Amino acid sequence: MTRIVLVMMWLLHWLPLPLLAALGRGLGLALYVLVPERRHVTLTNLGLCFPHLSVPERAALAKRHFAAFGRSILELGLWWWASPARIRRLVRLDGGEKLAAYKDRPVILLVPHFVGIDAGAIRLMLEHGVVAIYTRQKNRVFEAAMNGGRQRFGNCELASRQEGARKAIRAMKAGRFFHYSPDMDYGPKESVFVPFFGVQTATITGLARLARLTGATVIPFVTRMAGRGWHTRYVATVGEPWADFPDAGEVGDLGNARRLNAFIEAEVLTSPEQYYWLHKRFKTRPPGEKGLY
Repeated sequence: MTRIVLVMMWLLHWLPLPLLAALGRGLGLALYVLVPERRHVTLTNLGLCFPHLSVPERAALAKRHFAAFGRSILELGLWWWASPARIRRLVRLDGGEKLAAYKDRPVILLVPHFVGIDAGAIRLMLEHGVVAIYTRQKNRVFEAAMNGGRQRFGNCELASRQEGARKAIRAMKAGRFFHYSPDMDYGPKESVFVPFFGVQTATITGLARLARLTGATVIPFVTRMAGRGWHTRYVATVGEPWADFPDAGEVGDLGNARRLNAFIEAEVLTSPEQYYWLHKRFKTRPPGEKGLY
């Protein structure tokens, strides 16, 4: 079955992006109806983060998110199989010149989980060497297609989460940019509780620890879907390098984690439907607090 799905994705990737996007939005809206567990997770997250929205407003935002998520799934075929020239046309890289100054210096790219994350990553790999950590999939056929698509230009080195960060650190010290996404719930180990949209959230301290260990500069990298109709495209933006990070003051890791979450909050508010709300971001709770899902 997986091979049939992959063949369909390969066939669909030849479509113009606006048509593929329309199909993806339809897929996402179908998933909103057909996958009640993830619909519940999404609505719970939106209720926690946007309590000022009415129930109908949160439902409308959830549907827009599923539509964007459906797009991101179908459009994986583009990033795995499209030509470099087509990828450059479909994904605009803004601020890429900022990375030139860090060619021989350790850099951690802070990459929040927006649905366009794969588009931005493959666009970046056309210009720069990247190392990224991935989660091993239960479906090995899908994993092979995913990793093959990411590594096909020879500019990406992958380290499984089970291997830890050592391989990624070695690659970063050798000149690859570390594509790092610390904004998911990885459990209580090495996490601190700091606010995210006002909710106490288990937040890993890896960004600060890795920056301190390697002397790396942290540079935000956010990719969004942009445009409408025949002008649909992606925009991958290299942000400004973070100054004075990590903070070694009295608050230590708490302060660094607060800065991380505050940055992601601000980015989310610019396009809230494109953040990855299907994830159980608030699954780990402070001691004594009941679950939210």
